Amino acid sequence: MIKFFGGPLTGLALKITWVETAICSVVGMMITVALITFFGNYIQTFFTRIFQRGSEPKKKKKFTRSNRLAVRVRRKFGLMGISFLTPILFSPIGGAILALAFRYHKRDIMLNMLLSACVWGIIQSLFLYYAKDFFF
Repeated sequence: MIKFFGGPLTGLALKITWVETAICSVVGMMITVALITFFGNYIQTFFTRIFQRGSEPKKKKKFTRSNRLAVRVRRKFGLMGISFLTPILFSPIGGAILALAFRYHKRDIMLNMLLSACVWGIIQSLFLYYAKDFFF
């Protein structure tokens, strides 16, 4: 759920087929995306209350390197670009938060993330399973 590439590595370690590995990777990512997409506001409120107790609010940097990258991806490619890069660059949690931050519709987020997870799940699983045979 944290890092998408961990699913295929775990599947390889457990010696399950690449198809099962790809399916489990997709399911893991989609559970994360669904939790963040539908319960993100509640999670944010919860953590904001916990971390702001007894402390003064800190000023955040508005333009960080990662913020600039996210805005650039959104401007060039939209939700499809964010979804496509989520498994390899942003992580499922980061990609879902990013898509919500740009105010995309929840249904669109889920659909695009599902397509991206399926594509990357198959690519990464196949790559790892065939690379294992090549190197070992």
